[in-house]
Amino acid sequence: MTASAGMPAIRRGTNLPRVGDFNESVILDAIRRHTTGLSRVELAQATRLSPQTVSNITRRLLDQGLARESGKRSSGNGKPRTLLEIVPAARYAVGVHLDPAVITCVLVDLLGTVVAQRSRRTPRGGDTDGIAADMASSVSALVAESGADRKRILGLGIAAPGPIDVTAGWVVDPPELPGWGRYPLRDRLSAATGLPALLDKDVTAAVVAERWTGAATDSRNLLFFYLGTGSGMGLVVEDTVLRGVSGNAGEVGGIGAACSTRALVEEAIALGVLGSEYTVTDPAAAQGGLRRLAELAAAGQAQADGIIERLAIRIARGVCAAATLLDVDTVVFGGPTWQLLADRLLAVIEPMVAGSPFVKATHPTVVVSTTLGENVAAVGAASLVLDQALSAQPWSLLLV
Repeated sequence: MTASAGMPAIRRGTNLPRVGDFNESVILDAIRRHTTGLSRVELAQATRLSPQTVSNITRRLLDQGLARESGKRSSGNGKPRTLLEIVPAARYAVGVHLDPAVITCVLVDLLGTVVAQRSRRTPRGGDTDGIAADMASSVSALVAESGADRKRILGLGIAAPGPIDVTAGWVVDPPELPGWGRYPLRDRLSAATGLPALLDKDVTAAVVAERWTGAATDSRNLLFFYLGTGSGMGLVVEDTVLRGVSGNAGEVGGIGAACSTRALVEEAIALGVLGSEYTVTDPAAAQGGLRRLAELAAAGQAQADGIIERLAIRIARGVCAAATLLDVDTVVFGGPTWQLLADRLLAVIEPMVAGSPFVKATHPTVVVSTTLGENVAAVGAASLVLDQALSAQPWSLLLV
């Protein structure tokens, strides 16, 4: 559905029987998306549910502590309407992002706001059990430091570079992470933390974060271009995240937009823009070289700027192709590497998207940077948990 003026995009409920959980998620989602609060009358109008259904659901949400009454608003004639809003501390979720350069853990509340976070450089070598144990310890310490009620934590989301086996919960020979092979990361972290866990690709997690609490909460059709140690796209069509048959949708090599931090730094060294002291020994070290490359480009060094401009053109062409294929209205960019190069990249990408004869043929396409910072994938991992537990999932209406 499309949003009316001043109203965020809200799913419609259904008045058919046996769909109470779905309708409850629809109401909760509607309240969450409207930061100034919604009345029961407005909820009924937005979701097309009957007033009695809305009244019954909101009573349950109040009883569960997920929502609260937040004041009144006058609507002209008649008595003022009581507004409802989300209680952020009613539930939490933990997110872990396994990146070849850094491992980041976050705790977010029901609105997706980061309550606590910690990160450390990703250890090298093949001691996967040791690294997983350290990740679990970081999660436990994060929860303890935050003071959050553990009973209110819905679960643990894990974002990892592809390829993954989403059914088994394994990472599968991730690039730039030698020695990992096929590793059951989801089940190991769940057992070690005592939290139910799920695993998804980092680019998929990132686009879920943007839908839940980021720059694209009102878009039903969007793509997220992630630029970190590697690159990829998270995709949403008609409010549904596209994961593909194996959960590995989003690879961008086929449309010429693939890039890695290592490749950028090595190109700069080969051209003499950076010295041999920036030779890449591991993904974390590559960040230093990229930072220096960005500084040189900002200072007007032509070759450094040329490297970044060529990257921007490749990304823009890939994004235009994907945006055309999927007919999206929003393109969001983010990731650790993006944060370093955002201004220069957007200066090239935005006009290329705006000038595409295909992307903007029938509707405007918004191009923005993430509002969630460099930890968007970790926030996305936590958002996976919130989304699975609390969002209205149309497939849940299917009778099997």
